[in-house]
Parts: sequence; C-alpha cells; structure tokens
Amino acid sequence: MKLDFENTYKNIYFIGIGGISMSGLAEILNFKGIHVSGSDVKASDVTSHLESIGIKVNFGHKAENITDDIDLVIFTAAVKQDNPEIVAAKAKGIWVIERSDLLGSIMSCYSQSIAVAGTHGKTTTTSMLSEVLLADNADPTISVGGMLSTIGGNTKIGNSEFFLAEACEYHDSFLKFNPFVAIILNVEAEHLDYFKDLHQIQTSFKGFASNAPSTGFVIINNATVGKDYITDGLKAKVITYGLDSTANWYAHNIIHEPNGRNSFDAVFNGKVMGRIALRIPGEHNILNALAACAAAYAITIPMESIITGLDNYSGVNRRFQYKGTYNGISIIDDYAHHPTEIRATLAAAQKVEHKKLWCVFQPHTYSRAKALFEDFGNAFTDADEIIVTDIYAAREKDTGLVHARDIADKIKSNGKSARYIGSFNDIVDFIKSTAQPGDMLITMGAGDVYSVGESLIGE
Repeated sequence: MKLDFENTYKNIYFIGIGGISMSGLAEILNFKGIHVSGSDVKASDVTSHLESIGIKVNFGHKAENITDDIDLVIFTAAVKQDNPEIVAAKAKGIWVIERSDLLGSIMSCYSQSIAVAGTHGKTTTTSMLSEVLLADNADPTISVGGMLSTIGGNTKIGNSEFFLAEACEYHDSFLKFNPFVAIILNVEAEHLDYFKDLHQIQTSFKGFASNAPSTGFVIINNATVGKDYITDGLKAKVITYGLDSTANWYAHNIIHEPNGRNSFDAVFNGKVMGRIALRIPGEHNILNALAACAAAYAITIPMESIITGLDNYSGVNRRFQYKGTYNGISIIDDYAHHPTEIRATLAAAQKVEHKKLWCVFQPHTYSRAKALFEDFGNAFTDADEIIVTDIYAAREKDTGLVHARDIADKIKSNGKSARYIGSFNDIVDFIKSTAQPGDMLITMGAGDVYSVGESLIGE
C-alpha cells in the first residue's frame, strides 16, 4: 500500500496518538505539511511535544472528535473496533487503517529503508543503527520505539533516502512493510494471545523476510530457531551474525568490564573489521551491535562510522537505564517483560560490579503471564532477591486464571528468594528497610514499575 499524501490525504486523525510509534508517524506527516490531529486517553510528555509542534490532541475517545473534514483515520492494534472514534469514522465513510499500513506506506517512499524485527531487542538495535547513520552524516529519518537522547525523542526527520524503523510482529503488522534491509534479531514464542504457536510466528517472520527485494538484504541471528525455514527461498541476500565463526559476522576477543562496558573484534567472513566498544552491558547487546554492523556495512556505511556510532550509543530510555541511587543502592530500570529478556538483562547485570542484585518485576498482560508461566518461574536465576508486583493489564482484562502471587510462588519453588508485594508504596518501604549500600535494584517490566525506582531516588 502506498498512500497519496500529496493529493488525497491532507487531514489525518490518529487514535492513540500518544503511543511511541503513533506519535512518531504523526510527527513525520506533520512535517510533510499534512494536517494532523488525534486523541489519547491522557496527557503525557509525548502529547505535550505533539501539541508544541501544532498538532491538536483530544483527551478521551469521543465520536464528536471525528469531524467531516478528516480524510483518513489511523488506529493501533490495541484499539478495539468498537472504539467510538472508529465507529464514527466508518459511519461517515472515512477510510480507517491500522498503524502498520501507514508505516509501510511511509517506508515505501524511501529507497534505503531498514526495518528491525525480532521478539526482543528492536528498540536497542534501531537506536544503535540510528547512531551509526548519524555518525556517517547520512541524515536518516528515524522512528524508534523509545526515547533516544541523541535525536531528542523517538523521531528524527531527515532529508535522505534512509528510513529506519522498528517492525513489530504483533498481529502480523510487519507483513505490510517492504524494507530494503530486513533485520531479524530473534524469533521466540511471544504474543500468544494472537499467534497459536511458535511455527506460526516463524511463518510470519518468513513472510516479513520475503518482502525484502532481490537487491536488498536479510540480516538474521545465526542462532534463530527456524532460521533455515525462515530464509529458504528468499529473494534478498541473507547475511548471518552471531557469537561464533559459523556466522558471516561474529564477535571475537570479547571483554566484559566491571563497569558494564563491552568490547569485541567484529569479524566479517573471517576478516577482523575493527574493534567495537559498547557502553552498555550484556551478551545480548553484543549481538544487537553485530546486527547493526551487518546492516550498516551491507548498505556501504564505512566501518569507521560504524565503530564511532556504536561507541556513541549510551542507551535508550527503559533499556538497562541507570536512574540514580538511593542510600548507596544503584537503581536501574529495564523494559524486559519476556522470560528471555529477563534472563538477558539479569545476566548483563551480573557483569556489573555490585553486592546483592534485587529485581522488582511487574508482569505485563495476563495472557503472557499465563502462556509463559513456567518460563517466568525459571527466568530469575541471576537475581538474589525478587519482588513480583501485580500484573499490568495493558490492553487486557483480568481472566482470573493467573495472579502475580502465583508467579512469585513459582520462582520461589525453584529455590529463589521471591515474594509478592502488590503495592508500589509497600515495595518502596520493603526496599528501604532491607536492601543495603552497594546493592543493585532493577525495576523490570513494560508497565509503570519504573515509578518504584523513581520514588526511592526522590526520597
């Protein structure tokens, strides 16, 4: 799908405009001279920014927000079809499309488009690639799923043929994209409220990779489960990356420093291309950096810019983000909400100097908590003390089939010190009375658990 923004769609309305991706797309269209407005449940820093650049934001979803002059309405997969604004738009005969349709259309306007997909690591890898393209003065347009300080937010509007964005598999959204470079970081069981099993997820990723043209590239983690199935018969050139020499790009001479920094030799087809230094911890981030190396080099970005860009990358909001200290306790916040992400984040934390490692975990959605219940029970091996707080519902309603207390009990049954505490205030009090100077506390989850750390820092 390629939308005619120049002549047909000049007044576009976003339902859920305060979302991290929706706000970025709204900003891009606003820059193109299209009249943009939208709605969200409540005000935020994101909506305030949108208002500051002239975008009208309505708070609350109401039928009367959909006026006759609107040409097109955009919604996210999280918005239900009985939303009053969707109902009103359809009643008026206004075309209503999902966010991914719009993103795919925008992407098709750029010859050097890069889409970063994977169950985990999309925001980090997209941010790393952002730094690489900026270091090369490529002047890209960027839409990232987090706040990147280098670009002052989640969006940068450039004037080149480079377009960089995340590609989410939920509801098969990324099948609407036709990127020149398709990156696949990993493929695991996730979003099981939509996908029925891992094979269906692998098939979806295969479809995404199939959209890359014969002149383009598919960059894929060599350890991806189902890699051969996903890459079989692709038009684009396939380039692999990993931690051993079976991959085209791999890391050699890895050093993990006590302060959390990593460094390694980036090797491509047996040749050392340069020494990469990262300011962030974790083996998973070495893999993310290799994916960025492979993608950037494929589109002829020189290694000098790749090395400089990755060295410049200091992290993105809510990805092992250092927040401050309380009574000598380091406070870290991380978005991890899948068992694999939890393991990777805690393993990374163990490579950073500390005494005891605390983790305050907020499960995200009842369907994920239920579907991955056993995996959650085994995901906290590297933490010393685990506190599980109430499940963050997000788009769901409580099914009554699983409770945060059950997850805490499961973790405890595997020999870990774990407890359920429902109230954030009670968690803060418990940490204050129990944790010691030199300890590290990670607030973890895709909801609002970060406020626990911020409350401690504010004491």
